[in-house]
Amino acid sequence: MKEFRFRIILIIAAIGLSIYLLYPTYADYRNSQKISNILEEKRQEKKSLYPDLTKDEVERRLRVIEDSIKQADPSIAEARQDRIKLGLDLQGGMRVVLEVNTVKLLEKLAKNPDDIYKSILNESEREVAASDESVVDIVGRKFKERGIRLSRYFGTIREDDDQILDGLKSDAEDAVARAMEIIRNRVDQYGVSEPSIQRQGSRRIIVELPGVAREEEAKQLLQGTALLEFRLVKEPDLAFSVMQKIDNVLAGKAIEDTTETDTTTSAEVQDTTLIAEDTSSAVDTAADQELTEAEFAKEHPFFAIAMLIDPQGGIADAAVREGQRTKLQSILNRPDVQAVIPNNVEFLFSAKPMAFDRGEAIYRLTLVNKTPELTGGVITTARANIDPMTSAPIVSMEMNSEGATEWARITGANVQKRIAIILDGVIFSAPVVNQKITGGRSQIEGMANLEEAKLLEIVLKAGALPAPVDIIEERTVGPSLGQDSIRGGFTSALIGYIIVGIFMMFYYQKAGNVAAASLVFTVMFVLGVLAGFGATLTLPGIAGIILTIGMAVDANVLIYERIREELATGKTVKASIESGYSKAYSAIFDSNITTFFTGIVLYQFGTGPIQGFALTLMIGIVSSLFSALVIARLVFDYMVAKGAKLTIG
Repeated sequence: MKEFRFRIILIIAAIGLSIYLLYPTYADYRNSQKISNILEEKRQEKKSLYPDLTKDEVERRLRVIEDSIKQADPSIAEARQDRIKLGLDLQGGMRVVLEVNTVKLLEKLAKNPDDIYKSILNESEREVAASDESVVDIVGRKFKERGIRLSRYFGTIREDDDQILDGLKSDAEDAVARAMEIIRNRVDQYGVSEPSIQRQGSRRIIVELPGVAREEEAKQLLQGTALLEFRLVKEPDLAFSVMQKIDNVLAGKAIEDTTETDTTTSAEVQDTTLIAEDTSSAVDTAADQELTEAEFAKEHPFFAIAMLIDPQGGIADAAVREGQRTKLQSILNRPDVQAVIPNNVEFLFSAKPMAFDRGEAIYRLTLVNKTPELTGGVITTARANIDPMTSAPIVSMEMNSEGATEWARITGANVQKRIAIILDGVIFSAPVVNQKITGGRSQIEGMANLEEAKLLEIVLKAGALPAPVDIIEERTVGPSLGQDSIRGGFTSALIGYIIVGIFMMFYYQKAGNVAAASLVFTVMFVLGVLAGFGATLTLPGIAGIILTIGMAVDANVLIYERIREELATGKTVKASIESGYSKAYSAIFDSNITTFFTGIVLYQFGTGPIQGFALTLMIGIVSSLFSALVIARLVFDYMVAKGAKLTIG
């Protein structure tokens, strides 16, 4: 057995890892079945108790129950997160093709547009509908045909047409990038699992939202105007007082209006220090430090989730782990908690994690005014660059005259205070105002790198969307159709496996049994890799698995035929197996490598369904080779070592 030890350990490790990666998928299936049964019971119960309720009202109440079930058990969300991702064709949902209306963008950018300009724009709009040519190129060509310089409507008199066209193309490109950023942010906030947002061509965006059933709500989400706001961050004393009141409500204590802060516990997250503060003067600091984690969570339920960030440094923000965000949001929405939060403020999360701890994202929670001081409609431009004095990334922004006047008043009245830059309800930055800013020009510091500054530039300019986004195609896949696809796909895979297995067992007898058994591990490895890397399984992906089942025995057939030839020469079974494998290697690797390279090409240049097929095909090739060359070979060698009779047809 010693000569088999390494291969046995390798096989057991591969099987164990696959089972570990596939368990969340099994757990998610069980959870879904359990929740479905509970909801069906509740549906029948509400129909009998409240016969006058409309269908929509019943479904709304059931969604509340479903949300409470998922929130009560964090393992449900964890299993859903780690399961095999399902594509739109298997899970159901919406597929929407959006187009950024570049014609409207050019209409907005033009200075002093007259009837000639409008007629050219109308002609370009009709032509672009039947052409893949860029709107900017069509407009430039039509101006040239009429002998009109573009500087009449764009740029400056010193710029030639080529320079202006380059600038317009950059504006059009930027408009699409800004639209994608807005859509991605909104979809993330909407809570869609496994969304797909891809760019197609020069001005189209494809959005796939698996599991989304409410069409009108999703369309409003995608087409609505992005909301950029500048809001004041509340002073630390007030923020600490509000947090303490929430903590008292959750702990069942009397509500006290206190502002003094005493450190109780601390936790370090990378380079960021997170300090859980007890802001009540009635709480003994030393006693709190001796509390266990469970005791502290019971005594201070709010601060156990929202850990304050260095309040002694004047920072009134809290740090919240990603796994606790939903729970904290639910707490903040409770009526008893809302009663102690002033009606002119609200808590908002940061758009991006502030740090990571053991792979889990840490988000910043900030108390801000509900009413914005200024909205993003006043911003005319923003640009990310490097500060020549400090070599640090900055974002410079300019406002129109109305915005400049307001910005000067706001910054002048709030020197040394923080103003949060908020897009669609999440905070992208909260810089400190160093001095009164006049002229509508200001800059934002504190970005980690130029890429982050560029992202903030896009966010700032996204406040007033430069061009409308039109839905040109939408497709809805019902969940029942998705279930039918899954059922049909796996039925096909099962039938394919049975047919291939029966043929191998009939034609190659005992050796065929080994090949048929190794097919099970091949499919297990394919699904395990998909789950481990977070890949999405689609209907074409199932087709790739079915093809893998057919191709998986190809290596076995080559090996078995070689072993047969060696046995016919009078060699022993052990010598025939060794010789058969060694002589079959070249043909096996040649055929599988060429197929693998074909899969790479399909994945690289294909889209959507083609990529799903190529991905499962490539994973299947590697898995089938492991099963044939390692698992099946180990079984043969073990049988020969034990003196068992091996038949190969």
